[in-house]
Amino acid sequence: MSVYKAINKVQADLAKVGIGKDSTNSYDNYKFRGIDAVYNVLSPLLAKHGLCVLPRVLNRICEERQSNKGGALFYVTVEVEFDFVSADDGSKHTVKTFGEAMDRGDKATNKAMSAAYKYAAFQAFAIPTEGDNDADSSTHEVAGKIGGMYQEELDNVADYMVECHQSGKDLDAIKAWYSDGTFSVDAGDKQEEQKYVWGALKEYSKLRSAIRANKPEGY
Repeated sequence: MSVYKAINKVQADLAKVGIGKDSTNSYDNYKFRGIDAVYNVLSPLLAKHGLCVLPRVLNRICEERQSNKGGALFYVTVEVEFDFVSADDGSKHTVKTFGEAMDRGDKATNKAMSAAYKYAAFQAFAIPTEGDNDADSSTHEVAGKIGGMYQEELDNVADYMVECHQSGKDLDAIKAWYSDGTFSVDAGDKQEEQKYVWGALKEYSKLRSAIRANKPEGY
């Protein structure tokens, strides 16, 4: 069956080039591989070796949660099958995986689909990477909280501030930063949470300068 030969050829090319961890999480300071990096490297190899990857969503679950600000957060899980199909003879192999994502707008499903594709590709092609991916090499805390808030909520705080900044509403972004309603009431939690969001705003130096310049009296 040609599909397995095509998968093997793609694996062979990926073994030579790999996909490096070129993106950075600014808060925890670790490297990761984004979906764009996967597409950029994998797409020409799929075309070269006549291999098509076709998604099929089997199930989607969407849960609405409330952020600390009272807004809506949409948490989506998708169960997806990817048919790896040979363009030579139509033979195929199916890979099933799951994707999870959270967003306060309409992008949660898109993000979950991207996650499902990325990890299906990682495992089907055994894509090499920089660094150590051994699950036994590190220990993670399960809670997922920073201060008194979940990381997803803080990401949405940062996203809101960036949207305000990009639409010329820096004042709204500054109010969100200094408002007690944005972060936890506990002073220690708030400091830790703001540290996280500050790191997420690393690329927006003008916004961070505006926040510094408009610090309320007594803050």
